[in-house]
Amino acid sequence: MIPSFVQLPGSPFAVLPPGIHWATMEEIKTRFGQTARRAWLFEGVLAVTEALRQANCAHIYLDGSFVTEKPEPNDFDGCWDATGVIAALLDPVLLEFANGRASQKLKYRGEMFVAGFANSGTETFLDFFQRDKFTGAAKGIVGIKLKTINGAPQ
Repeated sequence: MIPSFVQLPGSPFAVLPPGIHWATMEEIKTRFGQTARRAWLFEGVLAVTEALRQANCAHIYLDGSFVTEKPEPNDFDGCWDATGVIAALLDPVLLEFANGRASQKLKYRGEMFVAGFANSGTETFLDFFQRDKFTGAAKGIVGIKLKTINGAPQ
């Protein structure tokens, strides 16, 4: 379940409370796909989710203004867990980071990083995305479980 937004002093838009908030694609669409722009971005989320699922990715995490109260986000940001991913099945675009991740934005309407890769120093992208970029305060992200066993997310 995706909780209500919280306002961080000094942040321009309300954000999710700290933690990883696991959600289904339907919950994400209902919560974050309510405008034409957001619906268009959600189509990109669906596409990247399917591409990662095909490569055996188990979990992805959504961040950026897409999962905030910002009325019209520019794109979405996120990261994916590389554990168990079959490299030969991975879309090479997901490993292209040149030119501000232009190829990812063109294909998927957002940008995705490997969750366990270092963003700066010892901080991983998964850690980085759980901090508000304006204040440095802890905030939440949305987690999506891509693998299922007997129809249940794992």
